[in-house]
Amino acid sequence: MRICVGLSGGVDSSVAAYLLKQQGYDVFAMFMQNWHDADSTLHGDCEWEEDRFVAELVARKIGIDFYFVDLSGPYRKRVVDYMFDEYSKGRTPNPDVLCNREIKFDAFMEAARKLGADMVATGHYCMKEEIVSESGEKSYKLIAGTDPGKDQSYFLCQLSQDQLSKAMFPIGHLLKSEVRRIAKEADLPSAEKKDSQGICFVGKVDLPTFLQQKLRSVEGNVVEVYDAYYGDSALYLKQKEILSSMLSEGTSLSMITSYISEDKESSTGTKANSFAPSKIASLPEEDLQTISTPITYEDIVFTTETYRSGKKHIKKTRYRDNPWGKIIGTHIGAQFYTIGQRKGLGIGGHSDSVFVIHTDMERNIIYVGQGHDHKGLSRSCLAVRPDEIHWVRPELTMSVGEIRRYRVRVRYRQPLQDATLIMREGGLYVLFDSPQRGLTPGQFAAWYSADGELCGSGVINR
Repeated sequence: MRICVGLSGGVDSSVAAYLLKQQGYDVFAMFMQNWHDADSTLHGDCEWEEDRFVAELVARKIGIDFYFVDLSGPYRKRVVDYMFDEYSKGRTPNPDVLCNREIKFDAFMEAARKLGADMVATGHYCMKEEIVSESGEKSYKLIAGTDPGKDQSYFLCQLSQDQLSKAMFPIGHLLKSEVRRIAKEADLPSAEKKDSQGICFVGKVDLPTFLQQKLRSVEGNVVEVYDAYYGDSALYLKQKEILSSMLSEGTSLSMITSYISEDKESSTGTKANSFAPSKIASLPEEDLQTISTPITYEDIVFTTETYRSGKKHIKKTRYRDNPWGKIIGTHIGAQFYTIGQRKGLGIGGHSDSVFVIHTDMERNIIYVGQGHDHKGLSRSCLAVRPDEIHWVRPELTMSVGEIRRYRVRVRYRQPLQDATLIMREGGLYVLFDSPQRGLTPGQFAAWYSADGELCGSGVINR
């Protein structure tokens, strides 16, 4: 069997190639360039030339052929242009998920097959398992990696059965520490190389600067939302009523996420709600739409008044006090901010951190809230449109009216969250046991079975 390893110059893909060679496979390496430093739309810390140099050294050390392929055209069209389009709509895409679906396991895989490859291997921390049905048909499970701190199955949540059938993940059963040890013992040139960061195959970039290459910067208001707003919000109160109606007898409702750290949020500390399955199943879709609808704060309106100031009684204008919120600053454009963001806001004078809780693209307003426990940061339900639901194994597809229990994550490194998936005519609804921080339209929700299989994923619509 002839195997092409996607050699990036990093330690993970290097060890993947080394292990396959040790196992006796006919292995060759291919390095992909997905971005040109001279391209005018993005200037980042790319360093692809250094990565290519290290990758060539690794291939030489292992004793395998090395090839180079330029995939910058497909990458721009399928990943970068998509990112610009999504951000312009106020959504937050995940370029790494797109890169895997559209580039590594599509354009790259096609280039590898032209060189005679039967399979393509990568350094992802995940595993694949082949299963055979009673009729003899093969299908493939995508399994979370053994190392809980490095599991990368989330990034592959959009792969198809055809893509999985040609994919290999040689290091998915290993811990990162074991990969480093193997690389060091084999004296691989990448053994001490740090893990890459930033946009997939582009590198570290300042995201607002990146987006401003194509999206116009227009100054707008920053509005802080006070806690008093939620006591008067018809939508928030209706959501609370619906969620309460689904609780098991004798239990109370929690609607706020307890904060621990960026990579441990909701894993402990947050009270889990006990929703009754029968009540979930009988809930009208209209109510599911209501609890999955983000609050938009359009009813926070500011009016002005005139007053006279100083000894000369100069006439001035100011905003009247509003019990629901206050204009506290300006921003460079709503499309440059995302839900849950706290850095880069340029807002001071608060005793606690300030977070983005909503972006209004039409009116170019961003809404923020103070504190990790601000009500606007937490939501209990998200929705996925029917055409954006993806099942890794199609035989697992849910039918309309069906509900299932899965473990779900909405971002890489987030601990898996217990949730109920509800399939209706209007799409898929994910109801979490514990409220979640910063559910963001455009990101991917991925759901896993209890034994670690990544069963499906979908783009968060709201």
